[in-house]
Amino acid sequence: MALLRRDALVTRQLLRLLLLHTAWEVGSGQLRYSVPEESKHGTFVGRLAQDLGLEVAELVSRMFRTVSSGRRDYFEVNLQSGVLFVNSRLDREELCGQSPLCAIDLEVIVDKPLRIFHVEVEIQDINDNAPVFPVNEQNLSIAESLTLPGSRFPLEGASDADIGTNSLLTYKLGPSEHFTIKVQTNEEQSKSLVLVLKQSLDREETPVHHLLLTATDGGKLELTGTVRLLITVLDVNDNAPSFNQSSYKVRLLENAAKGTMVIKVNATDLDEGINKDILYTLRGVTQSSVSATFRIDSNTGEISVNGELDFENTKLHEVQVEATDKGNFPLSGHCNVFVEVLDVNDNAPELTITSHSLPVPEDTPPGTVVALISVSDRDSGDNGKVTCSIPPNLPFRLVSTFKNYHSLVLAEAVDRERVSEYKIVVTARDQGAPSLSASSSILVAISDVNDNAPAFPQPVYTVFVKENNPPGAHLLTLSAWDPDLRENAFVSYSVVERSVGEQPLSSYISVHSESGQIYALQPLDYEELQVLQFQVSARDAGLPSLCGNVSVQLFVLDANDNAPAVSPAGSVGGSPGPELVPLSAGAGHVVGKIRAVDADSGYNAWLRYEVQDPGAAGPFRVGVYSGEISTTRALEEADGPSQSLVILVKDHGEPSLSATATVSLSLVESPQAVKWDSRPRGGSEGPLVDMNVSLMIAICLVSGLFVLVIVVYVGLRCHPGPEVMCGPGKATVVCASEVGSWSYSQRQSRNLCVGEGTAKNDLMVFSPNFPHSWENGEAGKGQILTPNASGQVSFINLFYIFLSRLMVRVRHMEPELGSESGAKPKVRAGVMCRAEKQGPGMSQERRNREGSWIQMTGTRSRQKGRAQASR
Repeated sequence: MALLRRDALVTRQLLRLLLLHTAWEVGSGQLRYSVPEESKHGTFVGRLAQDLGLEVAELVSRMFRTVSSGRRDYFEVNLQSGVLFVNSRLDREELCGQSPLCAIDLEVIVDKPLRIFHVEVEIQDINDNAPVFPVNEQNLSIAESLTLPGSRFPLEGASDADIGTNSLLTYKLGPSEHFTIKVQTNEEQSKSLVLVLKQSLDREETPVHHLLLTATDGGKLELTGTVRLLITVLDVNDNAPSFNQSSYKVRLLENAAKGTMVIKVNATDLDEGINKDILYTLRGVTQSSVSATFRIDSNTGEISVNGELDFENTKLHEVQVEATDKGNFPLSGHCNVFVEVLDVNDNAPELTITSHSLPVPEDTPPGTVVALISVSDRDSGDNGKVTCSIPPNLPFRLVSTFKNYHSLVLAEAVDRERVSEYKIVVTARDQGAPSLSASSSILVAISDVNDNAPAFPQPVYTVFVKENNPPGAHLLTLSAWDPDLRENAFVSYSVVERSVGEQPLSSYISVHSESGQIYALQPLDYEELQVLQFQVSARDAGLPSLCGNVSVQLFVLDANDNAPAVSPAGSVGGSPGPELVPLSAGAGHVVGKIRAVDADSGYNAWLRYEVQDPGAAGPFRVGVYSGEISTTRALEEADGPSQSLVILVKDHGEPSLSATATVSLSLVESPQAVKWDSRPRGGSEGPLVDMNVSLMIAICLVSGLFVLVIVVYVGLRCHPGPEVMCGPGKATVVCASEVGSWSYSQRQSRNLCVGEGTAKNDLMVFSPNFPHSWENGEAGKGQILTPNASGQVSFINLFYIFLSRLMVRVRHMEPELGSESGAKPKVRAGVMCRAEKQGPGMSQERRNREGSWIQMTGTRSRQKGRAQASR
């Protein structure tokens, strides 16, 4: 019996492998653990979180996870303690076979920020596999006299699935004086087991030898395997077949088809007859694996492929060929055939996406890792070298991190509104010829951030609305667009608050926060507000929110809602009482002028004058647009002592609104009694009357008082005029005549001016839209009258009222004086004016106010009278 162990060459190879492994570990610089195979579930491997420098409390929040390179999760991490433990059964022989180094690679990934750690867990071999022989019994035939001591007979050795010292086998042969066992090494450094004959055999003494061969491994707890040897002693067949060489070397591509001839071996036998005929059989370390891969023609010795060759599984096959003659006591010869399998590029690269940081916010800075991609190729050499690529013109790039690991990195800023997602095809291609490739798609979604403010289609909106709109009337619908998503695109509308006069903008209009519809909260009045400019803000619901503004111009269109208003102080002559017309007046003589105004604008304020009953107008007519009352022919006594005209004032609106004024005319004989003062009057300056001779006595009675009035008047003319108060609120129209002034209430403010250079008193009415200020009247352009003027002006007015009443009393005395002197009495009639407003839109207050009776008197004076009054 012989005890065989591994020689020094094995020791040198192990040392070389250990140095190589140590150098690889130092170069990688990654974490490395080891655990024995067949460890139970829950076996402690290492404190992974602590060794990586990670806080245990942050493992969950940072999404700590491990990715194994295998198909099963052999290891697991306790997120509460950060300990790496065994999760499932580990069988090194199943995982790595006969590979001297067996390790499982783990990728540890954490987020916030994204970091990747490489962890390697080595699976340590334990002696859990006993040596196994391919058969339970091996038969040998040996000739008794022709076989010399020292002859060697090959045996099929045992195999051990373990590695290292656990697979180092020693053989022991049972007690025998004729045989011993040896392990020999050939030129290919391959070891084979042979049975050596120590002394000649004697068939007659022992025809059959029964031996027991035991194989023992090198584990601490040794395991053994046995096989029975049955050796039959044969009679004479003195020449055994022999091969022309003891070993053959063949190279064969791994993609060789079944039936491909590998090699043809040839053996010869010097005997004659059937002792010369040879049969070939295959023998191997593991007969089943050899016969599954190769077959041999028993007659020709031609070896061919019987199964699939795979370089990735087995790179070198050792096949033992036995040549046996056909003698009664067959003899055999042996040779070894070494088949080296050559790699071909028959494995495409494999892609695995092990981590995703998806979706990617559109404000993610360039350089952020989006995904981790691992590639592998089972081929070797250039066939196993893999490069990765992605299509061009994408905002991403691949960065190589570790060997066969790549990071998909954001190369430039992305905009979700432009591209919401990217379908990236990652292609892995090896460097074989021809090259093989594999591709995998990753869909990178871009998540929205609030980076776009709501925008309106146009910067300014213009809307027209008629006045007197009902409250809540819809004016305009605004729509702003936000290209963001969800709450970042939800737009709410609001009015940018400001003041309109003394009222806030929100009292006029409102906007619906969701629909953008703008409504009028109250009726709009053109006479108060013609243009309303404001801004509407559109704000999204993002964090932080963004907003955009748009300007809206609201033009109020005038509606014919104001009837003409006849000026009570200027219907004809400007003074209460009848209008005196001399009988001597010819055709075209201007008697007076109707003054009327309309608060509307445009056609709605364009007035037309006409006699309501043309048949009752007599010798008078009225100017269509001037309002002047003039004679159509010379007057006659037959026309009667008085005339009453109803003047209709209409605007051009649709429908038309109108007002009427009743003018009373008195026809007098003497032209001296008719005077028309064409000089403009201020509110505090009464007209001077040129008295005739018959009134001289009355004038003398009041001359002293008159001189005093003139002195006060001159002082007031040299003093700056009173300031004018204009503004919103209850307005007052002041009417002036030869007998004084009075107030006339209106809904809106009116400034009444009497200008010089006109042939009669004019009543001018202006729009009330003035700023809140005070202005001084200018000399030569008339004085503006206001309610509650100064005390001096009121005093002068009272004086002129007193003087006018005195003149009226004197005139009442004239008929008596005329009768006594034989003169023809004069006819005098009162002139009555009534202003009536018609049409919709008039309040009851205005009807009552403007329908009041107003006494007005006017006289026409000659140029000479004006000159005297000026002096």
